[in-house]
This record gives sequence, structure tokens and C-alpha cells, in this order.
Amino acid sequence: MSIRLLIVDDQAVFRRGFRALLQGEPGIEVVGEAEDGVQAVRLARERGATLVLMDIRMPRMDGLEATRLLAGPGVEDPIDVLVLTTFDIDAYVFGALQNGAAGFLLKDAEPDVVVDAIRTIARGHGLIAPEVTRNLITRFAAVAPPSDPRTALDALSAREQEVLLLVAQGGTNAQIAAALHLEEATVKSHVSRILARLGLRSRVQAVIVAYETGLVTPAGNVRYGSHRA
Repeated sequence: MSIRLLIVDDQAVFRRGFRALLQGEPGIEVVGEAEDGVQAVRLARERGATLVLMDIRMPRMDGLEATRLLAGPGVEDPIDVLVLTTFDIDAYVFGALQNGAAGFLLKDAEPDVVVDAIRTIARGHGLIAPEVTRNLITRFAAVAPPSDPRTALDALSAREQEVLLLVAQGGTNAQIAAALHLEEATVKSHVSRILARLGLRSRVQAVIVAYETGLVTPAGNVRYGSHRA
């Protein structure tokens, strides 16, 4: 099944550049372009987009609100959103992730990285640009006081909390499997159950929960919940 992609950016040069990059890629169909969030929400629904490549700063409606309307909590038929950003607006990206975005990249990412990110998210996996992951979470995990961990983490088993901890520390399924002496398929099952029990749609959102609840502190220390099962 092809990925039906909508490109959203208020700058035509970026829209054209991404269209030129992506329209020849096997399995990716560019179904349209939008120059602001209002157009993005309308066209994504009208044209059956399955993934939206979303800018943040735009007129009329920004990418944060558009992301919430397309992928946020309570959306009946959510559409995957991949946010593009630059270092100086990563605060907005944190908001986008809280609003349901499946991940983000920097706008200067290499073409093959953008293509791989789109395919990764289409397969149901979240993605954060590795070069800014620590910077983003360290700066903004403490924006709001950590919530009571029992309200979220008590829904997870000890093993699932352990897997979530390693996900939050940036581990891939293969790395987590090696660290915990598990089969990779078992780790995938744990991650799927974690997302389902916490009502999340991606690993990216799971990382945010891990920091917001205090499972991991912004400095990277384990605050609690590092159980062994």
C-alpha cells in the first residue's frame, strides 16, 4: 500500500523541493501541497493522506494546531504527522509531539534521511532526529512539573517499565533485546503493549511520557521504576 503524502510548508521553495525529492520514490505518492494549517487539515482529509510532512511556523493556523486536529488525542481517524524544524524552534516541536506528531526531523536533513523517516513512520514507528533528541528532551522535559508516575506507569508491568526506560534512553528494539537478553520480537510486543496501555500512538510519545512522569530525569538519570523481572 502506497504512502499518500501531503507536503505542508508556507514557503513554496520547500514544498517544491520536497515534492521533487519524493514524487519519484517507490511507494510514495504526493497527493498535494498546503501553505498553512487550515489548508493542511482540509486537504489531508479530502485527499486521503496517510502521512503529512508538516512545517510549524505558518500563517492562519500553525503546525502545532494542525497536528492536534489531524493526530491529537481524541481524533477519530488520526493521520501520521512528521514535523520538520530547525534548532531555534525546537520548543514548538515539543508541543507538536504532545499534540500527536509521530516524529520530527531538521529541515537540513539529507534526502535519504527524509525518505527513510517517512517510511519508518508509515510502518508505525516514531522517529526523532538523533542529533537533537537529547537537546530537545533535556530542555523541555521540565517545562511542566512531572506528573504522579502512578497515574501512568502503574498501568505497566515491571518489565514494561524497564523497556520504556530503555526506549526513552534511545535504544532500538535490537539494542533493548540485547540489554535485557530477550528476543527482538518480544521487545516489539512489549513496546506495542506499552503504547496500548498508555493510550499512545508512537515511541516518540512514549519517550515524552517517560520524562514527564520522571521515569528518566532530563539529566538522563533513572528516578525510579528500573525494575528487574
